[in-house]
Amino acid sequence: MTSLRIAWTELRRLTAGRLPKIAVLALMLVPTLYAGLYLYANHDPYANLDHVPAALVVEDTGATDTAGEEMQAGRDVADELLERKDFGWEEVSREEAEEGVSEGRYDFALAIPRDFSASLTSAGTSDPERARLQMITNDANSYLSTTIANTVTDKVRDAIATRVSKEATDTFLLGIADLRSGLLKGANGADRLVKGLTQARTGVGKLERGAGRLATGADTLADGASELSTGLGTLESGTAALPGQTRQLATGARKVANGNATVASYGRLAASAVGDVRTRYRDNRADLSADLRAMGLTQAQRTRILALYDRVGQPIREADAKARDARNKLNRLANGADAVADGNEKLAAAVPALVKGISDAHDGATKLSNGAGQLSEGATTLKTGVGDLDTGLVKLRNGAVKLRDGLRDGAAQVPTMDAKTRSRVASTIGDPVDIRSSSQAEAASYGAGLAPFFLALAAWIGGYVLFLLVRPLSQRALAANQTPLRVALGGWYTPMLLGLAQVTVMLAVVTIALDIRPVHVPTTLLFLMLSSAVFIAIIHALNALLGTAGQFLGLVMMVMQLVTAGGTFPWQTIPQPLYVLHHVLPMSYTVDGLRQLMYGGLEARVLTDVLVLAAWGIGALLVTSRVARKQRVWSAKRVRPELVL
Repeated sequence: MTSLRIAWTELRRLTAGRLPKIAVLALMLVPTLYAGLYLYANHDPYANLDHVPAALVVEDTGATDTAGEEMQAGRDVADELLERKDFGWEEVSREEAEEGVSEGRYDFALAIPRDFSASLTSAGTSDPERARLQMITNDANSYLSTTIANTVTDKVRDAIATRVSKEATDTFLLGIADLRSGLLKGANGADRLVKGLTQARTGVGKLERGAGRLATGADTLADGASELSTGLGTLESGTAALPGQTRQLATGARKVANGNATVASYGRLAASAVGDVRTRYRDNRADLSADLRAMGLTQAQRTRILALYDRVGQPIREADAKARDARNKLNRLANGADAVADGNEKLAAAVPALVKGISDAHDGATKLSNGAGQLSEGATTLKTGVGDLDTGLVKLRNGAVKLRDGLRDGAAQVPTMDAKTRSRVASTIGDPVDIRSSSQAEAASYGAGLAPFFLALAAWIGGYVLFLLVRPLSQRALAANQTPLRVALGGWYTPMLLGLAQVTVMLAVVTIALDIRPVHVPTTLLFLMLSSAVFIAIIHALNALLGTAGQFLGLVMMVMQLVTAGGTFPWQTIPQPLYVLHHVLPMSYTVDGLRQLMYGGLEARVLTDVLVLAAWGIGALLVTSRVARKQRVWSAKRVRPELVL
């Protein structure tokens, strides 16, 4: 009795009759029903989201942007959602939306508040506010639809944020362009200021030279006035006793007349000198006024400088008046001296006036000398002030040069952008990241993404239900004292062959009817057959070892693999204490291998999965062989088991 004969005997037992055959056929279709129906129902759920009822509330009242244009961002968002038909949107009022979500007519609602557009336009002001979209959800209606809606809303928000960022960046770049234009205008203005200050320095130089000439003339006037004052002082001393000596002058009248003529000539000389000083002062004032106007000084500045100049001229005018008065008096004195020669009586009457005139002339000459000194000091002060003005103009010009150069350098550092470039830069800054996916292995649909997990799970379920009919070990072979390995293989061959038929039909239906086509169909089928054979070997060993309890442990083991295989979410998301189960249990390797073969992944990983599954299968067969050896000896527990299915 070989292993194949043992298996054939069991197969004949299972198909001995019409109902048994139907039962075997039904068991063969269990994996196909499980995997096929589930994958059919979840083939592409995202394509049917437009059947999910959702409420859309638009309360936005619009706003006016910084450019003065009307903005209806809320209406635009609503129109875009209605046009895209991501969900079964229905535009209603807020009250209807909240009531509909609460009663289950809508899975969720999206509300666009009144200030939505106003908040978006505030991005270009000094008091920006974030625009808000309100989601009204009720997980009692559908948790997944709410999650998907949040994702769609996030995409809408990102699209709006990108558009607002582009517009704000474009406005900012336009401001930079205006800034560059302003810097260039400022640099041109600073350049004109430099030229104006250069011309002003030329005028100030002329003014400084005029002030120097004025100071020199004032010094000359002061020296002449001092000499005049000294001469008149001497004259005054000499004529002090003249009234008492009037009678004595009669004999020397002619000498006095000659002396008076000399004094009169001095008076005329002094008056002429003072007149020349006054004429030069008046001419220099006109030149000074013209130079100040040529320098570009304001009327107020020219008035203050000329006032200082006029303050110096007052003593000159007074000295000139007194010098002319002295000249006239000296002339009269000369005439009187001539008259004295003719009549001592008239001379005696005129002597007091003559003495007083000489005293006045002396006082005038003294004042003239003092005024000329003040004029000299004022002219020196003016020259110093003009020098300080020239120094200030030099500093001002240097500062203007630095300002001009700095503005030009700043303008050079601001990039020049035309409208097209500015739009491209704004688009890049507003949406700086462009994601380009490069898939090394890709599932064609959502159902294809879940297929490896449910094919593996269906293979386990298919192997599990087979042992509702299949006997783990042939009692006849055990009684015939066949070798344990032969008995174990004979008990495994029958469900293994049925399992191969199960996965073949299952893969054919999934591939042809559901259009989930693996990249490597033959190797996928072979790998599924290996997985089914290993799963059946494990369940076979559990049933042989523990009987009914083993059948229950097969169910428990399926549940553990259901949560640790990483079929729907990455296995790293399970609680960390379950990591060891993921790395140990066989379904994890079946799911991984099917993913590589169905999506076109790494074949090297498939080899690892095959080796792990082979180890599980060999181990399970060895356990079954051990059980077959022990069951050749009958015990009371085997004759009357405690738990019977």
